[in-house]
Amino acid sequence: MNKYLSQLVELKDIDQRIDSFDPEIEKIKTNLNIQLKRERALQKRIEDDQEILESNALSRAKNEQHLEELVAKIKGMDAKSASLKTEKEIKALQLEEEIAKEQIEFANEEIERLDKIEVLKQREIQEAQESIDAMQGTTKDIADATEKELAKLEKERMQVYEDKQKLVSNMSQNIIVFYEKIRRWAGNTTVVPVRKQACYGCYMKLNDHVYSEVIRSEEIQNCPHCGRILYLEPNSEEGEESS
Repeated sequence: MNKYLSQLVELKDIDQRIDSFDPEIEKIKTNLNIQLKRERALQKRIEDDQEILESNALSRAKNEQHLEELVAKIKGMDAKSASLKTEKEIKALQLEEEIAKEQIEFANEEIERLDKIEVLKQREIQEAQESIDAMQGTTKDIADATEKELAKLEKERMQVYEDKQKLVSNMSQNIIVFYEKIRRWAGNTTVVPVRKQACYGCYMKLNDHVYSEVIRSEEIQNCPHCGRILYLEPNSEEGEESS
């Protein structure tokens, strides 16, 4: 394998390693993200329950005020009934009183319902907060372990970047431009091996002439079908034949 092709293969391997860091970082963060998501869900439940409690408090206050008004209204009816003279007036007052009593019953039932909701939501808030408190230690342990793993990976990434910089500094600028032009569309398949006389980027079979040129490795060869840079793996059957 000629020097330039060897450098391109090495550069390809380095770029693949660089591109693999982001998925590895996300994988390392997975457990912490899951733990934090659970905490956020519990906190959101608390906030939602608190909103319900605030709404309940307003509804309860309105019902209590309405209840006071109804009680006062019935007392007024009692005082008024003594002055009524006609049967029509008496029946009208009785009907109004019955309606007021029904409204009082409804208001009391509504207050009772709101009280039950308040007890339920207060208990849910307490349980959620207790769960959050219990998770704090675990979250810290996971966060510490995640930080250590990320620091270790970051150190490795810096080393890979240094390796790339060192390699690129010794490469021909024209070769780098050539490589980057293909990499823009081929990504980490810019430089691919040839196996069983086929390009392992597009999996198309190479003609005998191109294949023989790849085996000789005297020049950089592109796949005539897709344009990727071709090379032979040292331990492949083709590579052993060329050695």
